[in-house]
Amino acid sequence: MGDLVLQKIAISGPTLASMIQRLPSSPADLDGLLFGHVTCVAPSALSDDSVQSTPDSQLVATISSFLSFPSLLSFYDSLGRVDSSRLTLTNLNQKPLIGWFSFRRKTPLRPSMREYSVTLSLSSNPQLYLPIQNASSESLFAPSIFLLFTTPLQDQFIQTCQYRAFQFQSSNLCFNPLPIDIVNIGPAFRGHYGAFSPTSALPFLNCELRSSSAINECRNEENLIGMKRIAKDQSELDMCAEGMQIGRLNQLIGPEAVNYTAGLEDLYKKMLCKIESLARLVEASSAKVVEQENHNRKLRYKVARSAGLE
Repeated sequence: MGDLVLQKIAISGPTLASMIQRLPSSPADLDGLLFGHVTCVAPSALSDDSVQSTPDSQLVATISSFLSFPSLLSFYDSLGRVDSSRLTLTNLNQKPLIGWFSFRRKTPLRPSMREYSVTLSLSSNPQLYLPIQNASSESLFAPSIFLLFTTPLQDQFIQTCQYRAFQFQSSNLCFNPLPIDIVNIGPAFRGHYGAFSPTSALPFLNCELRSSSAINECRNEENLIGMKRIAKDQSELDMCAEGMQIGRLNQLIGPEAVNYTAGLEDLYKKMLCKIESLARLVEASSAKVVEQENHNRKLRYKVARSAGLE
């Protein structure tokens, strides 16, 4: 089977962010497998560019998920020979394997000899070939994608993770660098956001008793239950944004909220002030704890000296 050259590699933002978050947090270097699919994409006939694109279809590999291992030499030996039985029995779970990745610290961003051997062994296994979607003929793609993550050679104040994608060309026995397209919008990646639920620090408030007119009505009718509820809601709101009146919060909900952007900015400002006051309180409390510990340490030292223990 001849080499099928990829034009680019696509990966969703959540998947790439999950990899970047997991890799630097690991205690040691690690590697893992990449799952996804390869699609034959026909170029669009409509274009505003003066330069006409090639009519040939393009191959795009999409990384949909990954599986990381806690250490190196997870599915291959020290010589870079892949153990197919371990891949088939424990790791694939019927997922199409398109390649693998490696993460190592403070090393150059280029494949090593062992990574070369692993990719060669992985792409040479016919049992791991996967069909190409939307292809005109029954073509198979070898799992020849290699994604490399490294950290800078010098320590930096900001945590930095470098990455580069390659496709191994078995005909030339070399790596071909590929561009990475980070996709966040579209039907192919809609599933990553289907389970999204927003989380707010604000407490659940009764919208029917938020407006100033409702407050006045409760006062006029001496509705004790309503007044207690409003006071309780205001107390909960003060825990998040002290100084923000609950009547103003009602104006920030619904279609009329666009007219009260200043009120929204004021809400955020008060929430930040509340956080800063809590931070100062924690800092002052920590200082008092340290001061008390130093005082107790000096007191124990004096007691020990007076008792003749030192």
